[in-house]
Amino acid sequence: MEQTMRLVSLLFLLSFTITGATAVGVSWGTAASNLLPPEKVVSEILLANSVTRVKLSDADPSVLQSLSGSDVRVTVGIKNEMLRELSGSKKNAASWVHDNVTRYLGKNGGAAGGVRIEYIAIGDEPFHLNYNQQYQPFVIGAMSNIYSALKFAKLSDQIKLVVPVSSDAYQTESNLPSKAHFRSDINKTMIELLSFLSNHSSPFVLDLNPFSSFQQSKNLSLDFHLFELKSRPLIDSHNKYFNYFDLSIDSLVTCLDKLGFGDMEIMVGKIGWPTDGALNATSAIAQIFMKGLINHLKEKNGTPLRPKRNTPIDTYLFSLLDEDKLNIKNGNYERHNGIFTFDGQAKYNVDLGQGSKSLNNVHEVDYLALKWCVLNNNKYNNDNLSNNNISDFISKACLDSDCSALSTGGSCSTIGWPGNVSYVFNNYYQANGQDPASCDFGRLGLITTVDPSVGDCRFNVGLQVAGSDWLLERVVLFWRVVLVSASVFLLIR
Repeated sequence: MEQTMRLVSLLFLLSFTITGATAVGVSWGTAASNLLPPEKVVSEILLANSVTRVKLSDADPSVLQSLSGSDVRVTVGIKNEMLRELSGSKKNAASWVHDNVTRYLGKNGGAAGGVRIEYIAIGDEPFHLNYNQQYQPFVIGAMSNIYSALKFAKLSDQIKLVVPVSSDAYQTESNLPSKAHFRSDINKTMIELLSFLSNHSSPFVLDLNPFSSFQQSKNLSLDFHLFELKSRPLIDSHNKYFNYFDLSIDSLVTCLDKLGFGDMEIMVGKIGWPTDGALNATSAIAQIFMKGLINHLKEKNGTPLRPKRNTPIDTYLFSLLDEDKLNIKNGNYERHNGIFTFDGQAKYNVDLGQGSKSLNNVHEVDYLALKWCVLNNNKYNNDNLSNNNISDFISKACLDSDCSALSTGGSCSTIGWPGNVSYVFNNYYQANGQDPASCDFGRLGLITTVDPSVGDCRFNVGLQVAGSDWLLERVVLFWRVVLVSASVFLLIR
């Protein structure tokens, strides 16, 4: 199996070099109540579809272990919540590098036989407006300490540090790139960040949210965001912009140039289109967007401000799988950005490296029993309960499970009563591993073996995780990391 995985990766890398195609990867997050075993994701999605780059949201031990020997280039993420402790302690930074980087590398620190770690992402959009500068003070300190730890481990030339920056870090007038500038509240930090990136030959990572832009922009059409040729161009002096992507890249180029870093390389760390949870969030539109994006990248024409230049150097599609626990700071649709459903089935086709072939799905998925939790309508009517009782149950259930498909424009937004209540009950039930107690809801829940799905509104069945070998392995890996961390701390103390 290992030899097959290496052969698939090697063949694609060779074709990648020959064709000179733009480097495209995918973001892989694990903020979900139902997770596929990582080894199946690697073998049946990444390698089977010739994906050569992956950007991880964190440093999950089981995910990193599954990537070992695959030759997939990896960006390891550090969560925002960790930035304070990494900024305040070089020991913590050294421990993090040991536990999440060094131990996964191959012999002599190389990728052979280990994980091919290319970048470490410091935080996840830590300058986002919704965070109210909560993480901003710790970004530079965390980056500096992680770099020192890499240097001590003789890995600083091999692994680069980056910071994913959301597009709300800059502002423009009338969407004109020439008028773009970084927000005043982060300008000082941005100068420090750019100096660090420049000194260490690291790219600037820009996260783009075209769907949010479409929702908020009054003068940029849907066609403009979807790379449609019929879209009306935006004129900025002598430059014409025919799509949101080039517009965003050149807005950043202007920002960089104003601070004296106009030649810095740019990487797009996140871009995609949702398939549910809002109006115009559908699989059909997502496929149009992705096809337009991939074709645009393959043309390698650059942008008006960087013509015929390979900008961006890499682009990561957001995201690999749906994540029903993802932070929805921008909107409910963010939990439906996956190219694949939570159980590894492609929602639409896009060229991830497999060319004209259809995407390979995960096979032999280990589902829970074919059971669903629905509202016992007879019980509700007989007990003469008020709508307030149901509302309380819905509110509590939606706090611990995903109800975003019920949002306006979502796939379940029109199913009405009692289907919408049953949808909430079932999601909570599946998220809790079909525990009978999670389908109680004041005895209003009813477990059924009849699939209550209606049209496009899918009532999911969860994945078999609890009690599995994968879960046991995950727990064992966690405690190994804890023990090793304690040992390293004692040694460097």
